Amino acid sequence: MPIDRLRLAQFGNLELLARQVVEGFITGLHKSPFHGFSVEFAEHRLYNNGESTRHIDWKLYGRTERMYTKKYEEETNLRCCFVIDSSSSMYFKYQDQSKFEFSVYAVASLMELLRRQRDAVGLSFFNKNVEFISESKSSQSHHRQLYFELEERLKEYHPSEKQETSTSEALHEIAELIHKRSLVVIFTDLLDDPNRVNEIIEALQHLKHNKHEVVLFQVMDARIEKELNLENRPYQLIDMETGEKMKLNPNEIRESYEQRIKSYFDEIRLRCVNLSIDFIEADIEKGVEPVLQQYLIKRQKLH
Repeated sequence: MPIDRLRLAQFGNLELLARQVVEGFITGLHKSPFHGFSVEFAEHRLYNNGESTRHIDWKLYGRTERMYTKKYEEETNLRCCFVIDSSSSMYFKYQDQSKFEFSVYAVASLMELLRRQRDAVGLSFFNKNVEFISESKSSQSHHRQLYFELEERLKEYHPSEKQETSTSEALHEIAELIHKRSLVVIFTDLLDDPNRVNEIIEALQHLKHNKHEVVLFQVMDARIEKELNLENRPYQLIDMETGEKMKLNPNEIRESYEQRIKSYFDEIRLRCVNLSIDFIEADIEKGVEPVLQQYLIKRQKLH
């Protein structure tokens, strides 16, 4: 499903800055300390008459008899990797949009912000395993590829394509696959086995141990999933990841349900704070732009 560019959030003069040292440079200075061509090759472009011949790819000329110059990735102080939970529970939609759709539009909006800042962007999706991960680059062709990957997964939920979650295993794997210090921004509903909180925290610690800065957006439909705010009548609830079914009346379990889910998320939030991980509650009913604007303003004030 194509991404509607008109729905992308607009941030005015706000920036997304990293707070810690990344690859030996003090972050937050978005003008590259390098000038001209750096060492990381990005793509070819046709040679224009009058340009320096220094960067012509003569081997390619020998094969094609056309002159192309090598375009290089400009070094940047910020490398950002967006990580999106693509398990089936993220496709839950009660009204206008699913949690996954919210996450895609949030990531696409932040990608546009980083593109303007000329910073490097990477992307990863996980469910039970890591299903996709890219390098972090800033070239236009790379951005187009990331949009393609986002749009490939922007679809309606189908029960025949159920995907379970294993947050801890996937984050451990991602921690090993991101080789350069980065700002890692995770979008997930955190709807995992509540007995595995320690394992999730250990995976986040793994990212921190590898010198990444971590931001965790907990994406939920708060009114339905946290408050169980449904009509006083019987419902059949279906687990989107396992297909398990349960009949109940929300009024009969609402109080105990709210207490248990609040306790679960409060523990994760507190432990994230202790690890200096930003924990943001993203209620999809509020919309992408207000959630991101509020966070970016807060982050800019604390920078």
